[in-house]
Amino acid sequence: MFETNRLLLRPYEPTDAQAFFTLLDQSRERLKNSFPDRLRAVPTLAAAPAQLAAFADDWHTGRFYVLGIWLRETGTYIGDICLMPQRHGQAEIGYYLAAEAEGHGYAREALAAVCRFGFGRTVEAQRLLIRCFADNARAQAVARALGFTPQGPEKPEQPAWLRLSFWESRPPLPPILHFVRHWAAGDREE
Repeated sequence: MFETNRLLLRPYEPTDAQAFFTLLDQSRERLKNSFPDRLRAVPTLAAAPAQLAAFADDWHTGRFYVLGIWLRETGTYIGDICLMPQRHGQAEIGYYLAAEAEGHGYAREALAAVCRFGFGRTVEAQRLLIRCFADNARAQAVARALGFTPQGPEKPEQPAWLRLSFWESRPPLPPILHFVRHWAAGDREE
């Protein structure tokens, strides 16, 4: 559990299923490109407890650390932030907030706490990664505010003309940018 000035970040509990599902369900359109696996895993309220149990198992094995984000003052659930250890001392961070929680600095506050955790004794990452779409200026600003630097767009596996389908009318997604922050003295969790 992590507390910041305004937030409480903690692993999910079984009693969080309703709030977890409601936020996802209300945000499906906004999150469909960034968190498709999460949306597929929780199509209904009935599926939410199994996903939260999987998060708990992942936490205990150190495979994946998922934290819900609550406002300390009101106890309102506003989003999710996760950290996934990878190879070679790297860990990737992903997060989302409810639409009404965006623009208040909550993402920066939560990200600062998770950076300390990622560089801390539990994970001991040497490098943290955030990926975001090139057209998501707000996410890029959050990453930069916490000392992440851009590393350039991800290279698509196929050329754009091959990714277009005659049966699917939507255009390809914008490029994905990588933002990286390396461990520095003072980055350990408290």
